[in-house]
Amino acid sequence: QLQLQPQTEERLRKILAQYENQEVFAQNIIAYQIAELKRAILNIRLDLQPFEQKYRLSTEAFYQQFETGALEDTDDFMVWAGIYEMLCENTRQLEELR
Repeated sequence: QLQLQPQTEERLRKILAQYENQEVFAQNIIAYQIAELKRAILNIRLDLQPFEQKYRLSTEAFYQQFETGALEDTDDFMVWAGIYEMLCENTRQLEELR
């Protein structure tokens, strides 16, 4: 059961009416979302590499130190932590969909 605005529900019904097998359509939407999350995770990991190289520290080790207050709140560290948090969120979402 989905809670949708009437206009959204009507548009979705029109789309679904075009597909003989609605289960396959729904599975394709899920597969697409999984692929997008995987792509995002890959890109985020690429974004983390310059920080790891610059500070010669793994992101996980950095974040543990950052969270405990062992590191200052520099611009780099704030960005690095934010990117890592995005990675964690996308990874969580991916695991929920698998």
